[in-house]
This record gives sequence, structure tokens and C-alpha cells, in this order.
Amino acid sequence: MRYLLSIVFVFVLLSGCGKEEDFIPDVAVNYSTLLTDPSLTGLSSGKAIVVNGHGIAGLILYRNVAGKYLAYDRCSSVNPQNKCAVVVDDSNITVTDPCSGAKFLLEDGSPAKAPAEKYLKQYTVGITGNTIRVSN
Repeated sequence: MRYLLSIVFVFVLLSGCGKEEDFIPDVAVNYSTLLTDPSLTGLSSGKAIVVNGHGIAGLILYRNVAGKYLAYDRCSSVNPQNKCAVVVDDSNITVTDPCSGAKFLLEDGSPAKAPAEKYLKQYTVGITGNTIRVSN
């Protein structure tokens, strides 16, 4: 009986060790620039800009109507293994995953339209003097 229980325990333990593909992997993000950088010109209250070359699929910097800066990875949380980069909508309130049609709110990265179920990956934003820094 002990032998049988040991085999069942090992089977259950090993069956839970499969590779999960439903998450956005962690990569080092360390982006900083001056707030006067011309590439940030469109980053006024309630607006978003795209910064390529960082994170999994690039970054989205968003400044909400209260003036707080937020940063998200452009990699959609729907089938993240595909590394599909979300696109900022004309409204600057949401982003859309062109691969699945899912939408996310820029105010907090939450899912706004199916098939999205998980939040966008958010990074830490800090402002020191005249420099904005995005990191994890």
C-alpha cells in the first residue's frame, strides 16, 4: 500500500511540473530618459506613447488624467508566447491585441474585452528631477 501511495504521490508531483506558457516572462527593464526628450512630446495627460526595444514587445508609457505615469509591456497577456504587441487605440484609453482582438485599459492594465483575462505586465515608473525611469 505504501508503495502504491508513493507512486501516486510522485506522479502527481511530476504532472504539476510542466512548462506553463500562459505568462509573460520576466526580462530586465531599465529605461530612462529626460522628460524633455522629444520622443515624449505626446505624453500629455490622458495620452500614451510606445517605446520600442525594451521589455518583451516594447513599452507603453501612459500618463493618466491625474498626471501619474504608468508603464506596461506591449506583450499581450493573451497567448503571450506569441509575443503579440498591443497597439494604442485612438482613444488613448485602451490598447488592442491585433492577434486576438482583446482590449486592455491603460488606467490599470486590466482586461476590457475578451478573450483577455489577465492584466498587462506593469513596470515601476520613477521620476527624479527631470528624468523618468522605467524598471522592474
